Amino acid sequence: MDSNQQRAGAHQPRPPTQTSDSSSILTVFLPFIAITAMLFVLHQVPEGHVGVYWRGGALLKAITEPGFHLKMPFLTQYEPVQVTLQTDMVTDIPCGTKGGVMINFEKIEVVNRLHKEHVYETLLNYGVHYDKTWIYDKIHHEINQFCSSHSLQQVYIDVFAQIDEKMKDALQVDCTRYAPGIEIISVRVTKPTIPDSIRRNFQQMEEERTKVLIAIERQKVAEKEAETSKKMAISEAEKNANVSKILMEQKLLEKDGSRRQQEIENQMYLAREKSLADADFYRVTKEAEANRLKLTPEFLDLKFIEAIAGNTKIFFGDKLPNMIFDQRLLGNFLQNVSRESFAEKKADA
Repeated sequence: MDSNQQRAGAHQPRPPTQTSDSSSILTVFLPFIAITAMLFVLHQVPEGHVGVYWRGGALLKAITEPGFHLKMPFLTQYEPVQVTLQTDMVTDIPCGTKGGVMINFEKIEVVNRLHKEHVYETLLNYGVHYDKTWIYDKIHHEINQFCSSHSLQQVYIDVFAQIDEKMKDALQVDCTRYAPGIEIISVRVTKPTIPDSIRRNFQQMEEERTKVLIAIERQKVAEKEAETSKKMAISEAEKNANVSKILMEQKLLEKDGSRRQQEIENQMYLAREKSLADADFYRVTKEAEANRLKLTPEFLDLKFIEAIAGNTKIFFGDKLPNMIFDQRLLGNFLQNVSRESFAEKKADA
């Protein structure tokens, strides 16, 4: 029974695999892909560029960004246009100076950029090679204009450093007016080639000018050294003068201090002498007052008696010496005077 089932199962068809399904799908779509490839051509727009298209010779307004894009073959032409910074190099530009000398600018570099929003307008008016019109040809024109209005000395030496800016300004003015999508970033002009005979003359002139400059610089150095020496001498003199001034002021201050000290000592001496004089006057005054108070009759009698007692001479005779009588009279007189003075003081009180 089982063997019959196995033999029956062996004759049953197997289910289709996944690989067979994929092959069938590719078989169906390959003709479609081939037809599409015939109708459209795949192309790539590089970074820093935009894609512009012409159909039947007419510029299309459609502009594509960097990446892969499709276009119709034979009917649509494609061109990548750079919209980042680019450098156009203009070579071999002959020109004649105002004096009639022919010179040649071997290389002029122009750094420029086409703005993306002005690509269609610029290419519509001036084509893909817009830079030939506004950079290459314009540089030739401006260089010849510049040379024809300047002498060889000016072009080669005097105003050569200004040519870069003059060319940049001249290019940008016309681009701003007629092709506003073009921006001139910078212009670099190399030294022009001049005839050998004239170049040797310029070299000799440059050598002479260099010698003159060296002589001038040496003279400036000598003047600077002399000026420095002068300043150092003046500085030294000012320093000595300041030192002398300080010493003089110091001496004056010392003298003034001594004078003030002497004045103080004199004042102290005068004050001391005045105090001594006042004290002596006060003593004498008080002694005089004391003596005046002592002049009383009793005190005078006492003094009289003491004077008589101290007399060692004794007189003998019929009469006493007149001196004794006179002393008595003097005592009485002084007593009367004292009484009168006491009465007057009492009356005044």
